[in-house]
Amino acid sequence: MADFRALRPVLPILLGAALMLSLSLGIRQSLGLLAPQLTRDLAISMSDFTLAIAIQNLAWGMLQAVAGAMVVKHGYRPLMVGGAALYVIGLVFLATAQGLISVIIGAGLCMGVAMSCTASALANSVASRAVPVHVRSIMLGVVTAVGSLGAMIAAPIGQGLTQAFGWRGGAIGFLVLGIGMIPAAWFASRVDKIPLPAAAGHEIGNASVRQALRAAAHHVPFVVMTCAYFVCGMQLVFLTTHLPSYLSLCGMDPMLGAQALGTIGAFNILGSLFFGWAGQRWNKLVLLGCLYISRSIVLTFYFVAPPTPTTTILFAASMGFLWLGVSPLTAGAVAEMFGLRWQPMIQGIAFVSHQMGSTLGALGGGLIYDALGSYTLAWQIGVSLGITAGVVQVAFALWRPPSQFVAVIR
Repeated sequence: MADFRALRPVLPILLGAALMLSLSLGIRQSLGLLAPQLTRDLAISMSDFTLAIAIQNLAWGMLQAVAGAMVVKHGYRPLMVGGAALYVIGLVFLATAQGLISVIIGAGLCMGVAMSCTASALANSVASRAVPVHVRSIMLGVVTAVGSLGAMIAAPIGQGLTQAFGWRGGAIGFLVLGIGMIPAAWFASRVDKIPLPAAAGHEIGNASVRQALRAAAHHVPFVVMTCAYFVCGMQLVFLTTHLPSYLSLCGMDPMLGAQALGTIGAFNILGSLFFGWAGQRWNKLVLLGCLYISRSIVLTFYFVAPPTPTTTILFAASMGFLWLGVSPLTAGAVAEMFGLRWQPMIQGIAFVSHQMGSTLGALGGGLIYDALGSYTLAWQIGVSLGITAGVVQVAFALWRPPSQFVAVIR
């Protein structure tokens, strides 16, 4: 208990990081609620809309490591506050869009670049730096759990406004929520005043950018984790982008999609807390593999039969529990492997793989639906890759635990 009382001085930092993460992820995860009306109103196809989401994911992934490297030189404040402002600008473009180009600029480029400065990688790095190592995994789970509240808030607000005022009303609601990210980022960036701890013997605190990149590329457990991370992004973005359309295709009430996304957000809290706690006690890479396998099993049970309101909410609850548990596990694993100084950049490298999978999940799902009029092949691919990635992750983590490897500066 005394350890947690000692966290009181950094509570504004942790709460700011959690609120920034909550709004950043919550709004983004709810964009799919706008898709049915938006595509009809602007006379664009579902694959056009998912192209914008795919560009968002690519921009986010490709720039995440760059943002992490810039933190080392410039600190968190300019990156996170600037990213929050750009996020709001992107929502302005989206709310006023008259065609595909504005949707791509707003929901694609602006929000993608902004996410690299406001989402999990930097928020988790802030939390890692602000707390002592013996409670790090637990606090990463807590920050991620609070960050999960965004979907619970954004999804029902977005759906309610969309039903009452059209998709532009929903986008404006997201815009108002997004403005709150700016002060949250300001408070979180006070972590710049906390000095980095001295690097342990296995860490790379004194490395240059090039040396840090080489150390990550030659660290086998990190490489395996990064490859498996691809499937995580593919499964999650496929659901956030296409679940509302899938439910509409099956004749479900449009509000059910918002309820499902809100349920995912609610059970994110439990899952994040659990996996943060579990990561403090057990092998984080084994837990990641088990999580990927569990997700694939849940996807299979849901999609093999026509959806009902009950099965959809149960599915959302199960997926929510397994959703953001990856966040404290990957952040904690990277901090353990390489230390805190280069954590934002190296975690960003892993995130490139995640976002490549996200691009496939968003764009590939849209292309399959446009071509076949069904999402069946899309979910079957997602399940197959998820089970494969999970088995490989667990097997390698048990065969060659991370403790057997040391990050080497070359």
